[in-house]
Amino acid sequence: MSSAARRSLVIPVAAVVATTALAFAAARLERGLGDPAPLTGWALAGLFVFLSAFNARKRLAALPVGKASTWLALHAAGGAAALAVYWLHTRSVWPEGSFERALAGAFYAVSISGIGGYVLQRYYPPLLSATGVEVILERVPEETARLRERAEALVLDCTARTRSDVLARHYAENLDWFMRRPRNVFDHCLAGRAGRQWVRHQTAAVRRYLAEDERRYLDKLARLLYHKNDVDFHYAAQTVMKGWLLLHVPLAAAAAVLAVWHIILVHAYAL
Repeated sequence: MSSAARRSLVIPVAAVVATTALAFAAARLERGLGDPAPLTGWALAGLFVFLSAFNARKRLAALPVGKASTWLALHAAGGAAALAVYWLHTRSVWPEGSFERALAGAFYAVSISGIGGYVLQRYYPPLLSATGVEVILERVPEETARLRERAEALVLDCTARTRSDVLARHYAENLDWFMRRPRNVFDHCLAGRAGRQWVRHQTAAVRRYLAEDERRYLDKLARLLYHKNDVDFHYAAQTVMKGWLLLHVPLAAAAAVLAVWHIILVHAYAL
């Protein structure tokens, strides 16, 4: 069994075992006429701190603090455990009281966005790696401009050497718009193939009108178009993942603030 397979098995099992042990400890306290709320509450607070460490790890990516995949698995397992411990602590899915409901709403919003983020983190990265292109979101405009300049230079060279403007006219009328900014963004968000099919159609449509030497230029141009399509996919996927992060982190921060205030109120009324 590979290390990744062991990790995908051990971490969830450990989370289930720890949560089950906590449930048994809480039940034992209750049978002994004790109050399990402090135990489950502090366990939940500890999980909040642990889950927040995932964001800190991203900021320390250059340091040897473990693989990102391991941290993601720990974060996902910790999030699932936190949901179970929350139900164990509140003993209800939707508690009474306006403040408790606000805290529950924030907690559920974080959980739902976390599930969505986990799906995105598992779905997009393998597809992005499969393109063979490496470009970060902030460099997409620069990479797009570079590809457009190469395409335009190629078309101009074709016209100068072959004395034919067929490819140049086709580029100006049908391909120039594609090279200017990310296209087919929604389709790329769904990992669709519309962009590649469009490139294939456009190159096939003009190929029949080109001489043999012009077709060699078309083949080079097609490679640039496919590369541009892969860059568009990176733009779409990374935009979605960044947008999710901008949603999940503020929700988590709001839930943490409400949780801290809840702890303060509980201890204030206990005095």
